[in-house]
Amino acid sequence: MKKVLAVLMAASMATGLAACGSSSTAASASTAAGATNATGTSINVSIASEPGTIDPALNSAVDGATYLVHLFSGIAKYEQDSTGTLQIVPDAATELPEGVVNEDGTVTYTYTIRDGMKWSDGTAMTANDFVYSWNRAADPKTGSDYGYMFEVVDGYAAMNEVDDAGNQKNPDAKLNVSAPDDKTLVVTLTNEVAYWNQLLAFPTYFPVKEDVVANDTWATDPSTYVSNGAYKLTGWDHNSLITLTKNEDWYDADKVTMDTINFYLSDNADNMLSNFKNGDWQMIDDVPTQEIDALKTEYPDEFTIAGQLGTYYVIWNVNQNILPATSTLTGEEAEKAQEEVRNAVSLLFDRNYIVTNIGKAGQQPASSFVAMGLTDADGSTEFYKNANKEAGNSYPGYFDVSADATESNFESAVETLKKYYTYDETAGKFTDFPTMTYLYNTSEGHKAIGEYLQSAMANVGITMNLDNQEWATFLETRKSGNFSIARNGWLADYNDPISFLDMWTTVSGNNDAQLGKSADATLKCYSIDLTDLGYETKVTDGTWAETYDVVIDDIKKCTDTDTRYALMHKAEDLLMSTGTICPLYYYTDIYMLSSKVKGFFSSPLGYKFFMYSTVEA
Repeated sequence: MKKVLAVLMAASMATGLAACGSSSTAASASTAAGATNATGTSINVSIASEPGTIDPALNSAVDGATYLVHLFSGIAKYEQDSTGTLQIVPDAATELPEGVVNEDGTVTYTYTIRDGMKWSDGTAMTANDFVYSWNRAADPKTGSDYGYMFEVVDGYAAMNEVDDAGNQKNPDAKLNVSAPDDKTLVVTLTNEVAYWNQLLAFPTYFPVKEDVVANDTWATDPSTYVSNGAYKLTGWDHNSLITLTKNEDWYDADKVTMDTINFYLSDNADNMLSNFKNGDWQMIDDVPTQEIDALKTEYPDEFTIAGQLGTYYVIWNVNQNILPATSTLTGEEAEKAQEEVRNAVSLLFDRNYIVTNIGKAGQQPASSFVAMGLTDADGSTEFYKNANKEAGNSYPGYFDVSADATESNFESAVETLKKYYTYDETAGKFTDFPTMTYLYNTSEGHKAIGEYLQSAMANVGITMNLDNQEWATFLETRKSGNFSIARNGWLADYNDPISFLDMWTTVSGNNDAQLGKSADATLKCYSIDLTDLGYETKVTDGTWAETYDVVIDDIKKCTDTDTRYALMHKAEDLLMSTGTICPLYYYTDIYMLSSKVKGFFSSPLGYKFFMYSTVEA
């Protein structure tokens, strides 16, 4: 597992750095160099605005995950070795043993909790805290966006089985997780899972204290916030500052070099850059788009571009009608038409213009949802390069993103849209495409992209207004489906393509496209054929649950590597056929890091790690 993780991390970093010049290489070398001659005991950083939540079970954002990896110890964690490579290592557990395969194909893992593990309120932490926490996160009543991450654990299916009215059939069902004693945790998986140790390092798998979380507001106030990691939450001036202080009772406290981390909350890139330039903040996770070219020159050792496993995309709400008012299409026919429309609109966008004139940081135009940097079954070829391979196209992915294809993409889009909308040949514009609103969270970069998309649509007569919301509100609006079209971005939760694909099942809280939900739940317009891979599944015009959920379930149960990856390609084919996902570019990670900071590291998953950093005087 460790070796696979290291290879994938290295591949991702190499992919990102190849297009971004030498400044990232210099920054990477300096951050891995250590803490020589360092005297600072506090660091001021800004990674985002007010988080939506810092409850491990409820968080679904990368900024929230960064807070959580400092505040909690799960069974496993990410750590940087002496070469700067990220690896999975034991955290609250003493080791990460191999699983025992049972006669029925299930796999059982037994973990020993470290001696002296404590909660930040001074009480002892036990193995049973994991039993409670995992069941809490997996229980649909909790409403965890990432509850589906426990699908691989035996018992999850029974917990989440519902009747025709949508009620749990087995409200008393639990995960197959137990604590024979305070130091022993036993968990049984439905089958072997290649990325199990990576799941153990994911925040949704972190433990919480049962009597504390009984108070629904526990995670909003330092006085009620109890954690078990390297830091305690000691201050939270909402919309202004989160303060974390070193937890002297943590089992590995002697290795923590940063006493205090001040997370300043901001969504104003100009404000962030100003504070960085005057030395008040030592790290910022965003910069004004218009300043990027100058920053590359003025701060060659501090302006950083790192590799990242992620995709920036536009998302459509499948339940929002975008056909003209005069259309007589209904039900399945209407949805099939809208799939064509959404896919056609995606061809109107010049991704090369976006990455060159707006992104300016080595991003690559995206032709698939699963990000570059993730490998295919052979361990060397990138997954995205084999996307939609059966179509026989000369380019990888679901559409040609080369600069030479811009004009032909536009012409193809217009011809498709003419099937459903009235086109004024003289003006070169459609006259009856419904007005839409593009939702994005406050950021100059997101705004600039929104304005470009707006102009690209206006060029063919489509009116799209822009609406920005602050981060926490934006997340809730998008999650609840109260939008027609919105910006989105996804970073891998772990190094496997499934982390881009299982989020679109009907039960997933991250399924912002609302596929298989509300009106789309009963539409029979999706098809999947797995018979060529030895499965009996062949569904023509089925529901989303009957097709997409089935292939995802098969992926989770499959232990043959080649078959599993072939199934994932089929899942992405089905997902992309809906047109609800319009990828724009593959992410790079842009941030400013003071040259005085040593020991900081980040991961291609988007997490930032400050616990082992120091700031030179």
